[in-house]
Amino acid sequence: MLADSLKRPGGAVLIAVVVLLAGLPCGVAQAGDFPTAEKVVVEKKKRKLHLVRDGVPFRSYDIALGTSPEGHKEQEGDSKTPEGTYLLDMRNPDSDFFLSIHISYPNTHDRHKAASNGVDPGGQIMIHGQPNIPTYSAGYYKSSDWTNGCIAVSNSAMIDIWLMTPDNTPIEILP
Repeated sequence: MLADSLKRPGGAVLIAVVVLLAGLPCGVAQAGDFPTAEKVVVEKKKRKLHLVRDGVPFRSYDIALGTSPEGHKEQEGDSKTPEGTYLLDMRNPDSDFFLSIHISYPNTHDRHKAASNGVDPGGQIMIHGQPNIPTYSAGYYKSSDWTNGCIAVSNSAMIDIWLMTPDNTPIEILP
């Protein structure tokens, strides 16, 4: 089982994070000690993702978006990041990127609108870290919108988000 995890992209890094967290002494913060977000808010224009509890952001992270970030995602391949309210509904520790959490796009409204326009709404929109096998420099990923419509963060931010968002956490993506 451990050997299989090490063969997957990002598997060794995830195992290292788990081992690191498990080995912390009792006086040091552990995974269960992290605050839990009740909601995630993304401000596309400001390129920020906020973890929110009791209506107040308690962590904020810089983000990268799709290569055509303005406006709501309407169809597969438009490189836009959706806008609206969704859920963080599935996790993938074996993604092509450093961890990923699926966003429940497209919702019923998105599917109906796409159908009325005769297009596929697309899907597989995630919050994720950096590529496990980068094709550009680290500076490019840090300073550009480079995804196909996902929300990308640094790998360290992705660890925080992974640990502080339970399944089915609402996410509101604002213009």
